[in-house]
Amino acid sequence: MSPAAAVVVAVLTYRRPAELAVLLPELSRQASGRPAIRVLVIDNDPAASGEAVVAAANDPAVRYVHEPRPGIAAARNRALDEAASYDLLIFIDDDEWPNPTWLQSLLEVHDRTSSAAVVGPVISEYAAEPDPWIKAGRFFDRRRLPSGTQIEVAATNNLLLDLRQVRAFGLRFDEALGLSGGSDTLFTRELHHRGGMLVWCDEAIVVDKVPIERLTRRWVLLRALRSGNSWSRTSIKLSPSVVDRSLVRIRLTGRGLLRTVSGTSQYCVGFVARNTASRARGLRTAARGIGMVSGAYGYAYSEYRRRPS
Repeated sequence: MSPAAAVVVAVLTYRRPAELAVLLPELSRQASGRPAIRVLVIDNDPAASGEAVVAAANDPAVRYVHEPRPGIAAARNRALDEAASYDLLIFIDDDEWPNPTWLQSLLEVHDRTSSAAVVGPVISEYAAEPDPWIKAGRFFDRRRLPSGTQIEVAATNNLLLDLRQVRAFGLRFDEALGLSGGSDTLFTRELHHRGGMLVWCDEAIVVDKVPIERLTRRWVLLRALRSGNSWSRTSIKLSPSVVDRSLVRIRLTGRGLLRTVSGTSQYCVGFVARNTASRARGLRTAARGIGMVSGAYGYAYSEYRRRPS
C-alpha cells in the first residue's frame, strides 16, 4: 500500500450486535500499526443496536455512524460520504470473518493493478447442517477465480473501491434499489461500463456465516429469483435510451424464459430419476429465470423489506 493512501474499512451492520462484536477485534488487528487505516461502522438499524458494541470495543481506530434511513443502499452511500477524505474504501459485511491476510491481500492487488475495484471470494459456512436438497442445489456456492482476473460485476460483501476513480465517475448507489437489492450490482456494472477495471483477488477470503433462518428451500429459491430480478432491473437502468431499453428487455425476456423452461425440464427429469441435485438445481435455474422475466417488466422483489420489530 502506498504510504500516502488513506484507507477506511466499512462494516455495514443491521441488528447483528453479537456478530459485530466478534468481527471488530479482527479488523483492528489487521489494521494495527497502520495509522492510515481506519474502521468505520455504518449502523442501519433505527434502534442503533451496534452503538454499544463499538463503544465497548473502545478502539480509537474504530468510528461509529448511525444511518437510520432504511435500505442497504443508504448505508452504502453513507459509507461513501464518510470516506470523503480517504483514497480507498473497503466493504465487508457484519456477519463475515476475514482470513488473516485479507486486508493486506486486497491492498497488494490494488497496488499492482491500480484498478478501480478489487473483489475477493466469499465462502459460506452454515450455522446448522443444511437440508441435503440445499447442498445438492449449490445455493451457497460462489465463484472462485484466479487472482488478476478482470470481472464485470461484484457485490459489496468483499470489495475494495478506489475512491479517486469512483469520484471521477460520479458514482453513487441507487437508493431506489435499497430494499429490493441490486444497488451493488448496478454500481459495479456501471463502474465497469465507464471504464473502471475490476480485478479479482482470490487470496482475500471472507467466510460468510449462514444463519439457520436462511437454510430453507423458500429462502434460497427467493434469493435465486431476486438475483435474476436484480440482473434484469440493473440491465435496463444501464441502457441509455428508450430503444436500447426495449431491446434489452426483449433479450432479457428470451433468456429468462429459456432459463425457466430449461430449469423446469431439469427438475422434471430429476423428479422422474429421483435425483435430488437435478431437482434442486432445476428449481434454482427456473426461479432465476422467473426473476429475470419479471424484472424486465418492472417487478421488484423487495428482499430487504423491513418488518415490524
